[in-house]
Amino acid sequence: MQRYLTPLWIAGHLLVLLVAAVFIRLGIWQLDRLEERRSFNSIVAERLAAPPSDLSRLLTEPSDELEYRQTFVEGTFDVSEEILVRSRTNNGEAGFHVVTPLVQADGSTAVLINRGWVPLELDTPPVSPALPPTGRVGLTGTVRDSQSAPALGPRDPAEGSLERVYWIDIPRIQQQSSYVLAPVSVELADQMPVQPGSLPVPVAPPELTAGSHLAYAIQWFAFALIGLGGYAALLRRSRKTGGVGESTRPVG
Repeated sequence: MQRYLTPLWIAGHLLVLLVAAVFIRLGIWQLDRLEERRSFNSIVAERLAAPPSDLSRLLTEPSDELEYRQTFVEGTFDVSEEILVRSRTNNGEAGFHVVTPLVQADGSTAVLINRGWVPLELDTPPVSPALPPTGRVGLTGTVRDSQSAPALGPRDPAEGSLERVYWIDIPRIQQQSSYVLAPVSVELADQMPVQPGSLPVPVAPPELTAGSHLAYAIQWFAFALIGLGGYAALLRRSRKTGGVGESTRPVG
């Protein structure tokens, strides 16, 4: 056993244990992510299944409990302030989401309604083939929080009037709106009167899957086992051959 306590072997032991510990920690981290994902999916599923509540009432509740709640709201669409959200797909086809303010009865406040997807060639708002019903409209949909660009994602210009944006960033859109906008948007599900044509295509509900976290966790744990098993095999082989760095010359 003394041969395995030389500086070279000790460094090897520590390196293998460190790498195995990192792999195991990454596996545990993936399991934690899996649990977070399952918890998130449970909350979203519960909110999607609940009956819709009036938006004005929902806005009196804590802001961090609003996303994915079901709501109903009434108003009149103002297509003059319609905008398009870039880089949205439908069954693999590129296009935009059409976002139109729904003006409330007081005429000074509005809520942004994501009415759905249109193909890429319809790139100028208001989108004529996807105009909403005129007059008073009642709709139900899913509440969504204001969006912001991730650290490495594309960003919208900080100033100017924009027809196309990457994110439904309500404070940014507020800069160019003549209405006081609600702090959340709504993804349209149903409306009365109904949409006159086939466009826009309604936004699909979120896919509540567990993702690949479990597979990644198993992968990291397997790497740790393979590394430790391989090192154990190296130790056994070294014991049979006389160890690393030991002379094989006869003595005498």
